[in-house]
Amino acid sequence: MTEHLGQQFGNYRVSRLLGQGGFANVYLGEHMYLKSQAAIKVLHVRMARNDLEGFLNEARLVAHLEHPHIVRVLEFGVEENTPFLIMSYAPNGTLRERYSKGTRLPPTTIVSYVKQVAAALQYAHDRKMIHRDIKPENMLLSSSDEILLSDFGTAVVLQSTLQQNPLDVAGTVAYMSPEQLEGRPGFASDQYALGVVVYEWLSGTRPFQGSFFEVASQHMHVPPAPLSKYVLGISPAVESVVMTALAKDHQRRFASVSAFANALEQASGVQASYSPLSTFSSSSPSAPSAPSHTPLSPLPANVFPFASGSSSPSMNTSLSPESPLTSAHAPSDFAPLGHSAPTFSDSEAPSQQTLLRPGTRLSRRAAIGGLVGVAAAIIAGGSIAWYELSSKGQATALIYNGHPYPVYALAWSPGGQNIASAGQDKTVQIWDATTGDKSITYTHQGASENAVAWSPDGQRVASGSSDTTVQVWDAATGKYILTYSGHSDTIRTLAWSPDGTSIASGGDDNTVQIWNAVVGHHINAYRGHSGKVWSAVWSRDGTQIASASADATVQIWDAFTGKLLLTYRGHSKEVKAISWSHDSTRIASVSDDRTVQVWDVTSKHTLYTYRGHSDVLNAVAWSHNDKYIASGSGDYTVHILDAATGKRIFAYSGHSLAVHAVGWSNDDQRVASASDDHTVQVWRAI
Repeated sequence: MTEHLGQQFGNYRVSRLLGQGGFANVYLGEHMYLKSQAAIKVLHVRMARNDLEGFLNEARLVAHLEHPHIVRVLEFGVEENTPFLIMSYAPNGTLRERYSKGTRLPPTTIVSYVKQVAAALQYAHDRKMIHRDIKPENMLLSSSDEILLSDFGTAVVLQSTLQQNPLDVAGTVAYMSPEQLEGRPGFASDQYALGVVVYEWLSGTRPFQGSFFEVASQHMHVPPAPLSKYVLGISPAVESVVMTALAKDHQRRFASVSAFANALEQASGVQASYSPLSTFSSSSPSAPSAPSHTPLSPLPANVFPFASGSSSPSMNTSLSPESPLTSAHAPSDFAPLGHSAPTFSDSEAPSQQTLLRPGTRLSRRAAIGGLVGVAAAIIAGGSIAWYELSSKGQATALIYNGHPYPVYALAWSPGGQNIASAGQDKTVQIWDATTGDKSITYTHQGASENAVAWSPDGQRVASGSSDTTVQVWDAATGKYILTYSGHSDTIRTLAWSPDGTSIASGGDDNTVQIWNAVVGHHINAYRGHSGKVWSAVWSRDGTQIASASADATVQIWDAFTGKLLLTYRGHSKEVKAISWSHDSTRIASVSDDRTVQVWDVTSKHTLYTYRGHSDVLNAVAWSHNDKYIASGSGDYTVHILDAATGKRIFAYSGHSLAVHAVGWSNDDQRVASASDDHTVQVWRAI
């Protein structure tokens, strides 16, 4: 990426690329007159003219963070509608690069680093700001090897922990607190993340390992393994301090991050060489009052991290060395020059994955968020000005905007490359799930498209409409093949049989009809429901069909004879969608009663009921490996559940209106969701 080499941004001229990412590039720049160096972060977007003034005003707020252990914002601006930020340059890289994963650090080093990071965080907390992404990758080293905390733009000014967007999640999952995963980050969330870092530095491993969802679930429900498991002879006092910072309940942690740092220093029995400058103390008149500090019980002066008589483990020895993911000069979401883009491990879901092409237009709020991670909301006289990158930037890989009206249905192609989406605009559109490039638009004259399904071989698409018909057409060319006209009212659901020979369609005429997918001949109709049929799915062996209805039931019946096999009555209101597990033993059903219910197909026994949504539910889908369930709701969100326990692992809040459809990619890494907000969003789920 050399497009900006030699270009001037503010008083700095770009000399070389430091790092690059999907959202922005970072360059080394030299001051035109002073010849000093700085890091220049340039977004891959162009701003609308009416957003420029607001962007500049908001960037000033981020630039007001002045602390000896926070990366300074030197300049910011917009060149040719492209926003940029100029920051102090940290020539010695990050702590992650200095100490690769698996490295154990000596207590004196740990205490020194923690005191510096805590001083920066306390300064921010005193100004009602939280960082939300504390990790070694965001701890840069100055020319004098002092810590410079970067990506403070991820900070969100804390209005109230009870008034945050309940589903706003940002950060790196390996270091996320339980309340942050629930969308309620607070001051104590930064303390928890720093506690994870200390645990890692002491033991050479993080408290929790696994996939994104597995680590998130462990943060929520599993206590960390005792440090004594990894560190022979560790002082109980040190272990107690770290475990206090890692308490699941934020109220059980230290009263402030500085209290945590002081307790660690005292328990370790080492005196940090660093002491915070009084200029930035929490008693500064300009700063809001700090959280109260809980007095600490005195600890014996001879308490050391390793019991007397036991030898300290070999320090500064890499247990599992890994190549650093980032440039020494760039924020952690950038790949260094000469390296491929970072490959995140299972538990390292990146906090920003918005797919942006050069020239993409972005609002000033998203732009300032991109420049500094996620920018801030500032409290001023009781009013809140939000400068927050929406949750679309947390995990979204692509936002498809091809529909000008609400999108009601979607389906991944059998090969997983494309998505078909259908909506009120009377079209079905086929587009690339990675790039968003549209290949086919199929128009159904006169009525909205409410349902869409691919044939198992991926060659044909069926779409159901409000005009009571289902049309089948060629997926590659969009050429019309046939129309089925057996229904007397709006079509709501479509499902292709596993062998590709038949289609089941249901709708407002209270029936599910099975017909030949090749010639369109009617085979039979199921009339057991007393209300409209919202959803119908085939069993994996193609012998049974389950149908969900406005009559508040799910009915399973023989696909060939129409004989009713069982009726599930666990819901109290309309059942809007169902999904059969791939092992054919369980069904997940969602309803206007705001619940997800998972039940045994044979016994009809309800295995669990999930009540985490705040509005009606419209969509549900099992992952292909049967480990997870995605549910979409009128509360604008998609929740990911552990299919075995029903516990929520993640909530995606990228949509601005009700979600109507959800679907998993073949590899279970991504979820696509369709909404009344006219978009289909594809986002990383695992």
